[in-house]
Amino acid sequence: MIPSSSGERSGASVALSQVGRVFRETGPIVDNFDLQIQSGEFVSLLGPSGCGKSTLLRMMAALDQPDRGQVAIESYGRKFYRGFVFQDSHLLPWRTTLENVALPLELMKKDRAESKRAAEAALDRVGLADALEKYPAQLSGGMRMRASVARALVAEPSLLLLDEPFAALDENTRHQLQEDLSALWEKSKITVVFVTHSISEAVFLSQRAIVLSARPARILLDRKLELPRQRTSETRLTSAFLQEVEILTRAFPQTRRAK
Repeated sequence: MIPSSSGERSGASVALSQVGRVFRETGPIVDNFDLQIQSGEFVSLLGPSGCGKSTLLRMMAALDQPDRGQVAIESYGRKFYRGFVFQDSHLLPWRTTLENVALPLELMKKDRAESKRAAEAALDRVGLADALEKYPAQLSGGMRMRASVARALVAEPSLLLLDEPFAALDENTRHQLQEDLSALWEKSKITVVFVTHSISEAVFLSQRAIVLSARPARILLDRKLELPRQRTSETRLTSAFLQEVEILTRAFPQTRRAK
């Protein structure tokens, strides 16, 4: 297994070896796919619709299993737990924000008072300390997604997996949540794998961006981004940021238009 790239990091490392996955309706989605992610990395997966990004993420989350090959995960310095953030917040409408965030700990049979404290702390980390008793219908789209991120973080995961969580949000909210997620990753020292269609989002968030081909997915570009670790709104205006966007754009497979 891959050692941590930094002694201070304690996230999980991930290794996909000769992974294959076939769906009856579409045929091979992933075929002989290899990928290694080091402890503490923030990696984005980019590619056209249907190329296998979400399938790869779901296999890392153990929500799906490969037909062949192996997905191996090793955690460093803590008991292993995965956090997963879907495209939709998937909050239970009859539970308050606090109760939604505490749900993973309840399912793990944690002490109720301990779960409440942990959920309050997770909501504070994502800027929702004043929304504990609100229900999902009372929250904006951005607030619901913040709550979903808090729920994924509440059990202190070694590996955080996100499947286009900001795609449905307006640009300003999306930018703010990107900045918040970047800051949370910098503090938490965990491993993050982020699926997105947005090249600029991948550049802003990631240490490393992986561009995938149309299915079955293969790696067209695996690039370590030449940007400072800490990102702010000013990062988006720098020549280095724009250069990375250009490099990934050139590598991104072009969709052929029907004649």
